[in-house]
Amino acid sequence: MLIDSFDRHINYLRISLTQTCNFRCLYCMPKLPFDAKVEEKLLSFEELFLFVKACIDEGINKIRITGGEPLLRQDLEVFIKMIYDYAPQIDLAITTNAFLLEEKASVLKEAGLKRMNISLDTLDPKKAKKIAQKDVLEQVLRGIQKAKELGFFIKLNTVVLKGINDDELVLLLDYAKNLGVQIRFIEFMENHHAYGQLKGLNSTEILTLLKQGYPTIYEDEKPINSPVSLYRLEDGYKFGIIDPHSDKFCNSCNRIRLTAEGFLIPCLYFDEALSIKKALKQKDIPEAVKILKQVVINKPEKNKWSVADNETSSRAFYQTGG
Repeated sequence: MLIDSFDRHINYLRISLTQTCNFRCLYCMPKLPFDAKVEEKLLSFEELFLFVKACIDEGINKIRITGGEPLLRQDLEVFIKMIYDYAPQIDLAITTNAFLLEEKASVLKEAGLKRMNISLDTLDPKKAKKIAQKDVLEQVLRGIQKAKELGFFIKLNTVVLKGINDDELVLLLDYAKNLGVQIRFIEFMENHHAYGQLKGLNSTEILTLLKQGYPTIYEDEKPINSPVSLYRLEDGYKFGIIDPHSDKFCNSCNRIRLTAEGFLIPCLYFDEALSIKKALKQKDIPEAVKILKQVVINKPEKNKWSVADNETSSRAFYQTGG
């Protein structure tokens, strides 16, 4: 069992498989040209799996595959099957933009994938093209529909941007509600890599806009170990709002992150990281586990970022999986 210095049980590992993405979203990596070659010194799936097995043996029971865009990593389903075959009880999920999902959903399901979070910031093709800097919406919606047909447990993520998609929040909630999946509205996280003119809305402003379509919204019980606050409509449908500007989630945070190049990160807004790359290249699993336990001990009590302090994160979210 992995316990940090603040007595939190760490049982959730997020693994970024690549920094590469096929979108250039305004809030993430808008300045990187589509034809730019991102030089990555990636750990192989075999090396990653050695570490994943050790993590599971140490008490990790929830794993999320992220990126960049993880569906760009060749033979992703092979890695997922490795994990599933070793520990089928693991809560195994992926975060994706769904652009390649229509063609890949079936093999991911067969490999053992259970859940996915899908980014959907708009239902307007022109806005989607503006946000992703690419014509993407039709293909994304087909991917979502395919995943739904195959029985994946799906959540939708919407980054709320002032003057861009904030007039669509009720429409997006309706879409998710009719599809039978949960949507979570995410406050825009200011970072140095985003388009400089972007502005977000806070959770109170998001709720105010949603009440234009649903005047009665109830607060629901907040999930343990989750940054999301849940709300309930009169008919029982639940949606979420993720407020990254607050540290109220930190006291129950149960996660650490592994980058595609082997850096273990104790907190999304915490710059200190330790590399397990050398240990894995040498197949020195005891050393990798030693580093894992040190990163867990290094996990800070709270994140180091808040709007109140007028801070902007220097973290590139496509490197750490958001």
